[in-house]
Amino acid sequence: MSDQDGALPGSRRRLTTRETAELLGVKPETVYAYVSRGQLTSRREPGSRGSTFDPQEVEALARRNRRENGTASAATDLSVHTRLTLIEDDRYYYRGVDAADLARRHSYEEVAEWLWTGRPCPGASFAAPETSVAAARHAAGSLPEDAGPTDRLRVAAVAAAAADPLRFDLAPDAVLGTARILVPTLVDALPVRGADTAGQGPIAHRLWARLTDRKPDEASLAALDTALALLADHDLAASTLAVRVAASARAPVYAAVSAGLGVIEGPLHGAAGGLAHRLILQVLDRGTAGPVVAGELREGRRIPGLGHRLYRGEDPRARVLFELLEEIPHAAPALAAARDIAATAARHTPLHPNVDLALAVLTASSGMTSAACETVFAVARTAGWIAHALEEYGEPPLRMRPSGRYTGPRPPRPLPTG
Repeated sequence: MSDQDGALPGSRRRLTTRETAELLGVKPETVYAYVSRGQLTSRREPGSRGSTFDPQEVEALARRNRRENGTASAATDLSVHTRLTLIEDDRYYYRGVDAADLARRHSYEEVAEWLWTGRPCPGASFAAPETSVAAARHAAGSLPEDAGPTDRLRVAAVAAAAADPLRFDLAPDAVLGTARILVPTLVDALPVRGADTAGQGPIAHRLWARLTDRKPDEASLAALDTALALLADHDLAASTLAVRVAASARAPVYAAVSAGLGVIEGPLHGAAGGLAHRLILQVLDRGTAGPVVAGELREGRRIPGLGHRLYRGEDPRARVLFELLEEIPHAAPALAAARDIAATAARHTPLHPNVDLALAVLTASSGMTSAACETVFAVARTAGWIAHALEEYGEPPLRMRPSGRYTGPRPPRPLPTG
């Protein structure tokens, strides 16, 4: 071991207890604990009052400790340094700016640009080349009719990647160029239900035509656009972590977004809004939340749309969206149903409505299916996923690699027979 890597000097002189403790980075008392456990051997030299230690034995123990400590650190410290989203004291921030206020005042495209670049971009708009949209639309359209929106988006992302020969260019400007193409490509690849804007206009307008055949009013379009901005990022949610792992392995941004899409279908993540949507429809059908909530509790299910592990109080995203929904007359019945659900469930567990319930009010009152919640979530979160991929591309590769703590039988074992 050389002096450069913190090793012992080349001298064969035995080490004192103090020297041993310094080289091991422990207290002298711990050195004697190592002796009692048989990890070190001490010897008292003639005429000496203290114990001495073999430098090679100390060297071996130091190496072993560093290896074990490094493994433990990698296995337990999964924190990721990020400059994107902070969640604190029942508020959340995009690059230090209150995200709820940002979503109130800026379009989804402008919020996406803020997440990607940290620079304001008034009037930002996204457009995709016809080759990308055609490939994505053809692939998504080849799926069975009952395929879910996330299935279509995932296939669309793969097809768009195949149509982009420069997808492996991970330079920041190249990734930003891909980002501004990928988001509209995903939206335009979805089947049209209403009047198609033919790849023109804001993302919210184009998405609306793929969620419902109802003609939108300005208030409803504003609510959808704000919902997209509110949901653009939320720190290291499960899907975002998957994106960062893919980006850490230097997968292109299409593949990183596909990794995120593969995670959100779970009922505890992107599909939660759909469950809340169906709950609201049940309450509207029954006329009251009591028997509906009772049925959920009787089946041992949590009430969707209520509570959030990161907010002790009100979900700030829900607050903003509910305020906008109050300005939409046709949303009043679904809004009343959501309030009834929250008030009824509060007698069991006092939980605040979360953004899933607010999004469900928007979709249920706009003639959309329950799958629309998942679609809105996926399109919205694509902006955040790309922001995290951009950030991860600037980190050392493959750093998202925790070590497993093996708990199986110790080798060697004989080969299995039979």
